[in-house]
Amino acid sequence: MKPTPVRPDPGQESVWDYPRPPRLERTNRHIQIIVNEVVVADTRSAWRVLETSHAPTYYIPPADILMRHLQRVPRRRTMCEWKGQAHYYDVVVGDERREQAAWAYAAPTPAFASIKDHLAFYVRLMDQCLVDGEVARPQPGGFYGGWVTDDVVGPFKGEPGTTWW
Repeated sequence: MKPTPVRPDPGQESVWDYPRPPRLERTNRHIQIIVNEVVVADTRSAWRVLETSHAPTYYIPPADILMRHLQRVPRRRTMCEWKGQAHYYDVVVGDERREQAAWAYAAPTPAFASIKDHLAFYVRLMDQCLVDGEVARPQPGGFYGGWVTDDVVGPFKGEPGTTWW
């Protein structure tokens, strides 16, 4: 299947204009993550990773996260061909535990050195992830960590029929 990119309106971005390999860029957008009525992360100093067919993934500096709510998951790791080896965290707020809900790179590849120890969160596992006050939606599929907002158009990797894009 060959995807047909949605034409972006003014003020929108198409994920089909994002590069491969992915690009890392600084953003001053207001990023917030809420779990069990607690703002676990709040920043205007995030990085976003932009990759063809993927919604942006936001990486938040640990200084802007209530790290007491994160517990590192022992022995759970994945490998990204671009960023390196990721390790995972459970997010725990009160009696709520969101398993393997965040990830980080302790030793990223040189191109992604700026996101060392920054954390990314799966939208689908949080109560709310906000970008400038807009509630983000998870990138389709259970694997990807992109944040879909109204200013980003697809189609997105993870939708039915996208396995071989």
